Amino acid sequence: MPGLLRGIARTAVVAGTATAVSNRVSRRQAGRWARQDQQQADAQEPVEPQPATAGGMDDTLAQLKQLGELKSQGVLTEAEFQQQKSRILNA
Repeated sequence: MPGLLRGIARTAVVAGTATAVSNRVSRRQAGRWARQDQQQADAQEPVEPQPATAGGMDDTLAQLKQLGELKSQGVLTEAEFQQQKSRILNA
């Protein structure tokens, strides 16, 4: 009988250790996934547009002037002009 009890006790210790290790691994993995999810959520947050500065306004005006010249030269169609103008003004 003592050999049987020793075998049962050993099995209980092994099972308990395995459960503890498994739980620890699960918690660590869940923590990793939570951090990854948070990083992805932070990366997907919309960036608020910055107000136009005087230098930015000068660049915008220069781009619009160049765009107008291209249209007057016949390089751009009216639709292309409107599309590019919208892109510049909404940037």
